[in-house]
Parts: sequence; structure tokens; C-alpha cells
Amino acid sequence: MAAHPLLDDLRTALGEAAVLTDPDLLRLHERDEADLCAAGSPLVVVRPRSTEEVVAVVRAAGRHGVPVVPQGARTGLAGAANAVDGALLLSTVAMDRILEVDPVSRIAVAQPGVVNAALAGAVRAHGLWYPPDPGSWESSTIGGNVATNAGGMCCVKYGVTTEYVLGLEVVLASGEVLRTGRRTAKGVAGYDLTRLFVGSEGTLGVITEVTVALRPAPEESLTLVAVFPTTAAAGTAVAGIAERGLTPSLLELLDQTHLRAIEAYRPMGLRTDAQALLLAAVDTGSRAADDLARLAEVCTAAGADEVYAATDAEEAAALLQARRLAHPAMEKLAADAFPGGNGGLVIDDVAVPRGALAALLDGVARIAEECAVPIGVVGHAGDGNMHPNIVVDRADPAGLARGRRAFDEIMRLGLDLGGTCTGEHGVGLLKRDWLAREIGPVGVRVHQAIKAALDPAGLFNPGKVL
Repeated sequence: MAAHPLLDDLRTALGEAAVLTDPDLLRLHERDEADLCAAGSPLVVVRPRSTEEVVAVVRAAGRHGVPVVPQGARTGLAGAANAVDGALLLSTVAMDRILEVDPVSRIAVAQPGVVNAALAGAVRAHGLWYPPDPGSWESSTIGGNVATNAGGMCCVKYGVTTEYVLGLEVVLASGEVLRTGRRTAKGVAGYDLTRLFVGSEGTLGVITEVTVALRPAPEESLTLVAVFPTTAAAGTAVAGIAERGLTPSLLELLDQTHLRAIEAYRPMGLRTDAQALLLAAVDTGSRAADDLARLAEVCTAAGADEVYAATDAEEAAALLQARRLAHPAMEKLAADAFPGGNGGLVIDDVAVPRGALAALLDGVARIAEECAVPIGVVGHAGDGNMHPNIVVDRADPAGLARGRRAFDEIMRLGLDLGGTCTGEHGVGLLKRDWLAREIGPVGVRVHQAIKAALDPAGLFNPGKVL
């Protein structure tokens, strides 16, 4: 096959080493971690190192009419980073510099390829904290976190990524560089373009620099575990915690399927006989013991079989690590569930009002039975964001169909309960139809108008979101 003329332009702009066409490398970059989402065959992967190089890449792609799919660490779970046929995959992993940490203004400025954990470590040296902590924080990048508006375990008290992004530098489809937002603590000038790009999943522009707000490091925290006879009882406890005005810094739910998967993946003495476990923490310093006691009272009243506090920081860290192992543990469970490693996971990401959490959990159990598929539930109970993990056999068309039906039924249930089709993973390929149902025809037209204004040729991440 003849070489595409775009490749010469890219090599001239970036150098040979930053332009990757090896077939094995192209296959490696075809998709993110979303199972059962389609992926095309890309033309090339490029790794620019600066905003100027991104500009050159975008302009070259525009001249040749080649679609551009931005990628970070490809840890996403909705197919937003998946290739389309003939695409240029613009990887930001080489743009990995922390440009500034300002402890007076409490901000940091970073390129998009900076890993979340690296930024957290850099600001910790100044006694500061960057709260958003997705489960993939040790590998996911700040650019990807911003593009998907990532959440994490601290969201219940500290919120999601968008609440910390003060400003962005973005390369538009025209090749122009747009700077949005501010560095100041306050600022309301003009439309909030920063929030427009947060969560846009690479469909409106390529993020090349991020300015984030930081917080003082939290006070020492205490951790509690509550064991429940049913997942619905755990949901009732979450509603009770919210009703009493308690604000844990972490409130996570693991069902029995996840507890058993984690224990099989990395044994640590979890209560695998429990139907559900709530992991809660408070970081209120001298008030922490009293706050933890109030959480324990609510859990006991909701029917917890056992409530106990971590004895020390080491045990608390181990419990937190158990929660972070949920995804790889379920991947292994799925792989082992069917011959030939054909097991896959379809991961839902529905968020409902806290008062509807028990109904959601009951509904997921009913859907699992009706569709005859195993479903494990884990998630950020404190903000009503659950991740039902649907285990399917990729080699069984009937099983795949049941899994997809279960996914859709959970989506429908979430919307019926007043929720949303995605709490933090984004829309990508996986939830486009459900986004359209959620926002309605007027919302769809507004989305399309914004896309057309910023990307008239439709070259940025085509087929994603809408």
C-alpha cells in the first residue's frame, strides 16, 4: 500500500521517532479499556511534545482530511479513545511536564500527559493536595481525566475533576490555540469555556495544558468498614448518612461478587460471606472519631451485621487498596469464568440520587436474574455513582446479547430513578444512544451546534459522544 502523504508532513514536523506506523504499535493503540466497543485501524500514532507540535499535527491532518483521535493513557472505560479507520491517533503521553506549582495561589500547571499520581506527589511536597483520584490514578493522565471529567473515591466530599480545572490551553480544529479560564481564585468573565471542554472527550479540541486548583493537604483520616446482609441495606445506610448531614471523605460500596473476586485476586482477609461492604473515611482531624462514630450508628441502624474501625493507618491503606483492586480483580474473574479466557466485562456507570440508591441496587439484582448474567456492583456510594460489572462470554452470541440487554436495562433504570447515564466514565461509544435519551432532542441539537462551530469538518474524534 502506498504511503499516505500525511506521513511525510508529520515526520517533517515532529521527527521520525515521534511518528509511529509499526503495525504492532498501531494495534496496541487501537482501543482503551472498554470491553466490547468497536475499534478501527489507525493510519498512524503521533507523540508530540509541545503545543506547537500539536498545532502542526492538527493542521496537517486538516489539510489531508484525516480524522484525529486524541489519546492519553487509554485507561478509559467507554471507548472514547478508540481508533476509527484511517485515523491519526494523537497521543499526549510525551507531554508529561509539570510546568508550575504555585503554593501561594494554590494552583498547578501541567501538560496533559502528566500522570495523576505524579501530580499528586509533586504538590504533596508543598503541603498541597489535588483531590480527584480515579481508580486508575497511578496510570491515567491529567489530560484524559479532564477530557472525561473523571471522578474517584474522594468525590463524595471533594467533587469531580471539573471543580478543580481553572483554565485550559486547547488546540482547535483550525490549528488555533485557545486559552480559557484563569489563574485567580475568582473570575466570571464571559462564557465558561473551560467547563465546555472538560468532559468533551476530544471531540472539540486537543487539550495541551491544564491549570488546576489545589487544596491544603487533608487532616489525618479514620476509616470504617460496615458489613451488610444485603446490598439494599447498604444503600439504605448511604441515604441515612446523607440525611443526617454527615460528610465522609470516602464512602464506597463493594458487593459480594467483588469481595470474592478481590480476595481471589489478592488475598487480604475480606469478609467474602457478606452481601455488601461499605468502606467509609473521615478526614476531620480532632472531630474524626466522633464523626466516625456517627457513621457507625447509621450503618448499625440500617442493619449492618458488623461495623469496625481500622486499627491503624496501615490497615486503612490496605482497605483502600482493596477497593482500587476491584477492576483488575473483576477482569480476572471474567477471564477465568469461560474457556479460553473469553470472559469480558461490560461496565456500567450509572449515577442516581442518593435516596434512590437502594432501589438501584435492588433493580440491578433483578436485572441480573432476568437476563441470566452475573453482575457485580461496586462504586462511589456516597454520591450515588455505581458501576455494575456485567460478566459476558465473548464467544457466545446469546450470552453477549443478554449482557447488552442487562446493560441497557440498567441504563433505563438509572434514568427512571432520576439519574444519569454516566457519573464519571464519559459517553464515548458505549453510551451515545443513552446520552441522546437523557438530554432529549433539544439537548442533542445544542451539542451538535457546538460541535459544528468548533469542528466544522467533523475530524476530531468522530463518532464519539453523539
